[in-house]
Amino acid sequence: MFSMKSLVRSTGIFIAMLMLLMTMGVEAQADENVLVVAKGTEAEGFDPHTVPAHSSIQIYNRVYDALLGISPEGDIQPELAKDWEIIDDTTYRFELREGVKFHNGREMTSADVKYSFERMVDPDLGSLAKTYFEMVEKVETPDDYTVIFHLEEPFADFLINVAHTYAKIVPQEVVEEEGDLMDVAVGTGAFKLTEWVPDNYTLLEANEDYYIEGLPRVDALRFLIMEDESAQIAAVRTGQVHITDLSPEGAQILRGRPGLEVVEYPSFDYTYWAFNVTEEPFDDPLVRKAMSYAIDREVIADIAFDGFADITGPVPPSQELWAVDISEYPSYQHNPDRARELLAEAGYGDGLEISITASPAYAYMVDTAVVIQEQLRGIGVDAEIDMVEWGAYIDAWINRDHMSMVGLNGGGLTPERALYFFFHTTGGANVWGFSDPEFDDLVERGRVEVDPDARYEIYAEAQKLLVNELAPNLFLNSPYSFYVIAEGVEGFEPTSYKSEGFFKHVTIDN
Repeated sequence: MFSMKSLVRSTGIFIAMLMLLMTMGVEAQADENVLVVAKGTEAEGFDPHTVPAHSSIQIYNRVYDALLGISPEGDIQPELAKDWEIIDDTTYRFELREGVKFHNGREMTSADVKYSFERMVDPDLGSLAKTYFEMVEKVETPDDYTVIFHLEEPFADFLINVAHTYAKIVPQEVVEEEGDLMDVAVGTGAFKLTEWVPDNYTLLEANEDYYIEGLPRVDALRFLIMEDESAQIAAVRTGQVHITDLSPEGAQILRGRPGLEVVEYPSFDYTYWAFNVTEEPFDDPLVRKAMSYAIDREVIADIAFDGFADITGPVPPSQELWAVDISEYPSYQHNPDRARELLAEAGYGDGLEISITASPAYAYMVDTAVVIQEQLRGIGVDAEIDMVEWGAYIDAWINRDHMSMVGLNGGGLTPERALYFFFHTTGGANVWGFSDPEFDDLVERGRVEVDPDARYEIYAEAQKLLVNELAPNLFLNSPYSFYVIAEGVEGFEPTSYKSEGFFKHVTIDN
């Protein structure tokens, strides 16, 4: 039995199908070897070193490669580096593939690697990757195909960070000619950016000079912007689209339909309610903890994700080796009386007015904000929802132009990403103004500790401190991810570690 939301959404499918058939100039059937993918949100730019939006990552992950990559099973594997060696605790040598070309025809060399990493840590750029590589003391290039990194101190996650989405290799001349990489994308990846019509589609054509023989296996990828999920559902049902990611509710509508496969897997992502801790009232941790007792994360999961989500801490439960059991977080118990006590202790016994920024670009944001708004009424807090378009939301996130906001983060593959990156005083994505010396000390120790057991104890302590005492974010749900794949598409096998699979391995049999 579907919820009322799903019934309302389903009634829009017929209209959406008519609109698709009348207005979409999609050539999925005529261009039989063009893989058509629907995405709900337009890219905010293509610079892999500065743009964190998933809508952008969907594109630039196809265009750029890094030195290393992550397999669907979570293993580090070669990309632009054919081999690597850990010389000692602070020295890493990478041997590059020879003959790899950027899409402008120039060969990639060690100079491009050195330039890219120096660009990432340039404080004037504001790269999200700066945190990942700020321990790099020097990059040497003894020849065109050898790169040696010298670190200031041991760093347990260095190789994983080298394989990160933000660590792509870019050509210096393109950056200098264009000024940035927001509207252009010239990489070494399996696909090259051919056409971008904002709010309509992005076309990526196969890179005929790709360094892995036989790949990619389709002639092009066409990403279509479909903000309405009903349109995505209609498009995949009518064969206009081969692949689309959907909400749990949308996926259930299509589950069991002939000719369609629904793929479900736990993600490393988590949703949050985050606070600008530099301004009242959220500069007071008592207020932040009160909010945690006031909300019911189970209800949010049921409404926002139809129950297809796990309750999460700062390290999502899919990181099984590192996540702390949520039973160790007292404030995860829905306890409005305790919430009111904390508000009174903080000086807000007579109530409070706040705002929550969200974007209608993602249904889970709207649902999460509305549920929180309703639950806060029970403790005398009046929450106004500030609904803004996607670009304005990204700006508010980057510039801390909000009182609080709901959103989603990628927890990454390690606790260093989940904790240091988002909450250390100098963390690359610490956009909350949060700083705590004890927490900083813990995650700094975790970065350099190479013994797994000792490292777990450090990160477990950091997680409990962050949630139980400091609460700069309230960690809500880790949702399951869903893709719907049309019949005839082979080789698209998304996993938690490779959430979009390998598009370069996909074939289409129409």
